[in-house]
Amino acid sequence: MARHTYDKEITALLVVDPYNDFISEGGKAWERIRAVAEANDCVPHMLQVLNAVRKAKLRVFYALHHRYRPGDYETWKYIAPVQKAAWVRRTFEYGTWGGELRPGFEPQPGEIVATEHWCSSGFANTDLDLQLKRHGIHQLIVMGLIAHTCIEATVRFAAELGYDVTMVRDATADYSDEAMHAALNVNLPNYASAIVTTQELVDLISSAQTETSAQSQ
Repeated sequence: MARHTYDKEITALLVVDPYNDFISEGGKAWERIRAVAEANDCVPHMLQVLNAVRKAKLRVFYALHHRYRPGDYETWKYIAPVQKAAWVRRTFEYGTWGGELRPGFEPQPGEIVATEHWCSSGFANTDLDLQLKRHGIHQLIVMGLIAHTCIEATVRFAAELGYDVTMVRDATADYSDEAMHAALNVNLPNYASAIVTTQELVDLISSAQTETSAQSQ
């Protein structure tokens, strides 16, 4: 792995869709991703990354999927299959437990929650790009759900917009090993400058923090 550096002035963590419906027992999609998520310790790794980033005082941004409300799609002329599936299942329904963030992932004061995305990319039809640029962010660390849909779409869009992206490979999950492999080993290497494990990322962030402290003394 080529050594990547993370300057806290231009680097932020992007947390994608840590909803109860995805990563909590009883969530509408949990049983579909459970095997993959538990095999790679997805949720503990996501928390480890989030805590390490906060400790290093990097900025945190949230890219959250639109929470279903009755009447959202009924009059649409065209609806993508992934949107239709969320509509039928009422995934992340507004005002329900499934549409809340899993405990431990709540945004803290000063952290930025972008407007909700309607399909898969955290950037499409939201203010995420505007918010990142207004805060001087050029480098993104990405984690969350689901690897081959929202994560892949968001990373691709970020690359199109000129961001340098690091993907945390064991802080995501998918419906199958095949889907994970396609996202992390076939598609995302074309768009993410680095694909690292949680431990590799934490070590890089910690070493950068140590170096910065030493230089300031």
